[in-house]
Amino acid sequence: MAEKPWEGRFTEKTDRCVEAFTSSIRTDSRLYHHDIEGSKAHCRMLAKQMIITEEESSLMVNGLGEIKMEIEDGRFQYDDCLEDIHMHIETRLTEKIGDVAKKLHTARSRNDQVALDVRMYLRDETKSIITYLLELRGVIVSMAKTHQGVVLAGYTHLQRAQPVLLSHHLLAYYEMFTRDQERLQDALKRINVMPLGSAALAGTTYPIDRDYVASLLGFPEISRNSMDAVSDRDFMIEFLSIASISMMHLSRFSEELILWSSAEFSFIEISDAFTTGSSIMPQKKNPDIPELVRGKTGRVFGDFFAVLTMMKSLPLAYNRDMQEDKPPLFDAIDTLKACLDIYIRMLPAIKVNKDRMEKSTTTGFINATDMADYLAGKGMPFREAHSVTGKAVSYALSKKKELHDLTIDEIKSFSELISEDIFEFLKTDQVINRRISKGGTASESVRNQITVAEKRIKQDRKAY
Repeated sequence: MAEKPWEGRFTEKTDRCVEAFTSSIRTDSRLYHHDIEGSKAHCRMLAKQMIITEEESSLMVNGLGEIKMEIEDGRFQYDDCLEDIHMHIETRLTEKIGDVAKKLHTARSRNDQVALDVRMYLRDETKSIITYLLELRGVIVSMAKTHQGVVLAGYTHLQRAQPVLLSHHLLAYYEMFTRDQERLQDALKRINVMPLGSAALAGTTYPIDRDYVASLLGFPEISRNSMDAVSDRDFMIEFLSIASISMMHLSRFSEELILWSSAEFSFIEISDAFTTGSSIMPQKKNPDIPELVRGKTGRVFGDFFAVLTMMKSLPLAYNRDMQEDKPPLFDAIDTLKACLDIYIRMLPAIKVNKDRMEKSTTTGFINATDMADYLAGKGMPFREAHSVTGKAVSYALSKKKELHDLTIDEIKSFSELISEDIFEFLKTDQVINRRISKGGTASESVRNQITVAEKRIKQDRKAY
């Protein structure tokens, strides 16, 4: 059994059940790469500052590189008695190069070491998720471009409201995922802060060069307060909040795809490759992917609240509770990436039922607002025009007709301002193309939105 780093203080061996209970190796083993890279940078700094010799530094750096290969080749052995990835690597380094490895921990604590590892890991994963979001945004814009001209009923309160272009509807999700990407890009500023050198909580007596370590590890700045550095998980909570928002957006998209693929809507058909069947009902084709994404959203929300709740009453500085930050963080990262990835693959294979979508614009009085606008354009105050149109809708309902199905005499009975041109005014393409305000659903406006989105994606791809 390997020695504990604190054994000098204790007179009894740690109970095996305590080792199993306190071990985090099954979770934090994924931090091995960042732990090793952080340790290499620390070694080089110690040598630069003449705290250890160049020979000792080289021996440790080379040994750490060999350990990394052992882990990646599957030859590395894990043991609960060593608790975490830091102790596993340090113990293995001692086995490989002898007691000189015990100098590796000079001028640092596991507190600032784990803070460093998590920040480096989250920095990489955040950049990875940004690339997924960028790809998803590209897929959505491509779909919007492909389906220009397809119209469908837009909804409010899940009731047919006004006709819109399918491209316009899709671009709403492009905007949501663009904001998610922007949030992550901004969060990187707070993730990308180097905590190493804070030691346990008070800093160190050794003449270390934190700025040099930061430059080696690609950090643009170092933490300014050692107590905050080892106990800060704000950057993690911020990431989890952004992940939750992004999953919420995916869940909203999922809900619409589920509805649209139902027999009641039949707006779309999800590819067989991204659906499943029933074990008992042979006719079923279930939208399991959107349903699972919708379900996994709650899981990521839970990850966010787990860390938020864990941190809410912790005094400064580090507390062992904070070991529990990594399982929800890793779960949220894995879940979000998996959901983004499968949507990138699933969306291009969706078939759009153009005729069914267009049919949805012919019923439900979704041109009623335009009748009110028509009357307002003739000089009637809008509130009065709203009331007149409401009466026309009520009458049409009693006759089981739509507004555009009424005769000219019927519709003129509600206002002498109405003439034959009302019927052209109420046509779906006219209704859509009059929405000329910036960001509206008019064809020209949507074409402009697509052009702007394509340009933005091209710029973002150069950055990532």
